[in-house]
Amino acid sequence: MYNKANRQLNTESRMLDIEIVYQDEHMLAVNKPSGLLSVPGRGPDKQDCLINRLLPHYPNARIVHRLDMATSGLILIPLSHEAQVSLGLQFEKRSMHKSYCALVDGKLEHDEQLIDLPLICDWPNRPLQIVDHENGKSAQTQVKVLSYDQDTDCSRLELKPLTGRSHQLRVHMQAIGHPILGDEFYAPTEIKQKSPRLCLHAEHLQLLHPVTKTSLSINCPANF
Repeated sequence: MYNKANRQLNTESRMLDIEIVYQDEHMLAVNKPSGLLSVPGRGPDKQDCLINRLLPHYPNARIVHRLDMATSGLILIPLSHEAQVSLGLQFEKRSMHKSYCALVDGKLEHDEQLIDLPLICDWPNRPLQIVDHENGKSAQTQVKVLSYDQDTDCSRLELKPLTGRSHQLRVHMQAIGHPILGDEFYAPTEIKQKSPRLCLHAEHLQLLHPVTKTSLSINCPANF
């Protein structure tokens, strides 16, 4: 298992705020900062992104999945076509296990629950998503309460998405009345202002190594 306590970082471990959490000849696992795009957007002002920061150091770096700009945490970067295909298939077949850490407003009624609410794009307000029981696509999130802070009235959660809908975790938490702190899209003003950033972080990945096929567990604890 790789985590902040035991991993060794090489001389290129940080490049313009990009932390390398795991590295071998076939792949990287990096900690994307909150506020950074995963891939370039439209226009010259949206070219600063994770992959463009990595390419000068890792010319074979490729993208197989993304995180929202506001979300921080683990992103896997294949360094070969073979690794890209293998990791892509694991994401497609949902054989890779992911978990996120989040800080949300209030105290949840249940310590563990499954949120099963279908989602669809809110086209007049895109990229926002909404719950739509008639036309939405199936979306499920497992929720586990890790702690509750009575002083701030905030809960720390482990979130495991069983599906991969856009903004799924953010919309699901809003839908059950516990928006994520700092969420500029889905939280009311008073909850948005509880944090200068979105308190959502991709913390753990469990996968098969794309080449050796051995089990690999990668951790990157949230800094909030």
